[in-house]
Amino acid sequence: MENRCKFWLPKKKRLCANVPLTESVFCGNHTPRSDSQWIPCPIDPSHSVLEENLEGHLRRCPLLKQVESLTHQPFYQKGINAGKEEDQQEIETASSTRLEDSALADDPKSEAFGYILSEMKRTVYSMSVPDFYKLIEKIESVHKSICKDIQESYKVPEACGMWIKREVDRKLPFQEKHVMQQVSILGNMEDVGLIKSSIAKERADCDDSNGFPVRDDCDYSNGVPAVVEFGAGRGYLTQMLADCYGIKRVFLVERKSYKLKADRSLRQKESLILQRLRIDIEDLNLNAVESLREGTFISIGKHLCGPATDLTLRCCLGEQSNQSNGGGCVNPNLRGLAIATCCHHLCQWKHYINKKYLLELGITKEEFHVIIWFTSWAVDADHGTDLPDVTDYRSSIGKKQSHGDNGVEDVVRNMKAVERAALGFMCKQIIDTGRLMWMKEHGLEAQFVKYVPSSVSPENHLLIARSTILS
Repeated sequence: MENRCKFWLPKKKRLCANVPLTESVFCGNHTPRSDSQWIPCPIDPSHSVLEENLEGHLRRCPLLKQVESLTHQPFYQKGINAGKEEDQQEIETASSTRLEDSALADDPKSEAFGYILSEMKRTVYSMSVPDFYKLIEKIESVHKSICKDIQESYKVPEACGMWIKREVDRKLPFQEKHVMQQVSILGNMEDVGLIKSSIAKERADCDDSNGFPVRDDCDYSNGVPAVVEFGAGRGYLTQMLADCYGIKRVFLVERKSYKLKADRSLRQKESLILQRLRIDIEDLNLNAVESLREGTFISIGKHLCGPATDLTLRCCLGEQSNQSNGGGCVNPNLRGLAIATCCHHLCQWKHYINKKYLLELGITKEEFHVIIWFTSWAVDADHGTDLPDVTDYRSSIGKKQSHGDNGVEDVVRNMKAVERAALGFMCKQIIDTGRLMWMKEHGLEAQFVKYVPSSVSPENHLLIARSTILS
């Protein structure tokens, strides 16, 4: 007790266990510091350093070492999946008259607000009320024309029974809502033939209830494919795949470091090969991962926030895949993918995968910024029960035409929470449908479904696809 830092930790109800500094009763973490002496690290602002020690720290900052190590990896290619802010071909495809008619095209603030939500909000509130309703009518019209048939596909496969019944390692975290989501993602993957359980392999049933006929060329005789989980976090979606479907090769892509990862449990599995790639998806050249060149692989992701979905699609199917594939559309080793999208309010025009499609629909770059702000309204309503179909509200939102002293701000304030949520879901579905169309253009059999009820999670949309050139 004498050789212990004297800083009291209220949550742990004990003293800090670290050794104190010489001539101090506190350790380095808890020594009282003068704000004038400490400055944020220029390399990693998440921590601070004494100004007098800055020069030496810059040579040994942990993040610097990590970045230096990463840049020497063959699969690191800065910004390879980032996309472009402006693509001349995409812009030329769009009709110039649509841009001229846009309610926001002439707004002098449009270049200033970037992707900051508060600036998007100010842009909306600066619109006239008629222009605001005109934009809502456009959103409703686009949604009606392209989001016609989003099916509910809630799956509980037999293979996941051990997780549903909690017959798993008690040390693994178990939250029912997350388990329900993971189970349904895997169930949808099984339905389209991306994975097969030992139960399914014993059956001769070749029918499929989700619109994908089971292919005869889905050969599992050489073993199950590898799995690449993007935005893996702690990796518990992959943990369930390994437990229930016998996946033997696992690649976890995540830019941050996490505690309590599934890696410990996964490494205890006999014959399972695990590789964690600590890298931003934006910088990952998947074709340069040598161990992925052998056999097929599936790409998965649960709640890939905002642009991470677009980065993942470009990583799996983008230009680098085409070049390594002799100009083809689909990476020949990609069996398919399943991505649960979320956090559309973080999307960015630069990263968005199908700008051409939106422009052809008459949605400009500036309107896209407003639409992604609207998506944040999807969680405004009470999701204790399922939100009614957004089509029930599609025609009513734009018909009220109410006004107020503060213009659009009053209009928004007077909208019911369920109406804002409905508009938010319309915008989310428009963004995801653009992604769906892009996947189809790149040669995938693809679907966009609701994989759990909104009462489980309002972020309940799943993009699922498989290659037409499966070997």
